[in-house]
Amino acid sequence: MSIPENLEKIKRQIPGGVTLVAVSKTKPAEDILMAYGAGQKIFGENRVQEMVPKYHALPKDIEWHMLGHMQTNKVKYIAPFVSLIHSADSLRLLREIDKEGSKNKRVINCLLEIHIAQEQNKNGMSFEEAGNLLRSGEIQKMNNVCIRGLMGMATFTDDKKKVQQEFHDLAALFREMKDLIPGTSFDTLSMGMSGDWQEAVKEGSTMVRIGSALFGERN
Repeated sequence: MSIPENLEKIKRQIPGGVTLVAVSKTKPAEDILMAYGAGQKIFGENRVQEMVPKYHALPKDIEWHMLGHMQTNKVKYIAPFVSLIHSADSLRLLREIDKEGSKNKRVINCLLEIHIAQEQNKNGMSFEEAGNLLRSGEIQKMNNVCIRGLMGMATFTDDKKKVQQEFHDLAALFREMKDLIPGTSFDTLSMGMSGDWQEAVKEGSTMVRIGSALFGERN
């Protein structure tokens, strides 16, 4: 099947109210343009050095989402244009995003990345660290960061029950934290990828990140 056909099939399956992020990491601009031509406007990248040239080469109404682990020294390269950073996993990183947002005179939307998987190599804050951060008042001091919600990656396993439980726990944390954040901006729960998005949506995901099911296997 072609990229436009894959996109149409995925969009038919995803319920209304759930946003699709097309994960375009390692994919060439031509593939992104195929999905763009079929109506997809939100794309996610894992590496700053891949996202920046794509941003310059591709249509300017694309929303770029940063999905991968961020180093503080790379924030400045995407701060002028990034729509949402999914992988804010420390106060130090958030302070850097705030600083670069201020330089660019824009508020940068972020999700707190939460560690829900059993694999230790996955990044993210613990539930406790995230709760402490939101209660500390540190975020409220930042004028150029807006915490929009949470992101998590489930364990890579065929055990659907385990994956479902991890998503269930993250959704419970999301609801709890929503009560800590005044206003309506805390509205995004990014969980679910090509292999497990159905489980994520059942547990309340509002944003799924789909790559291989749309573009084919990674290059």
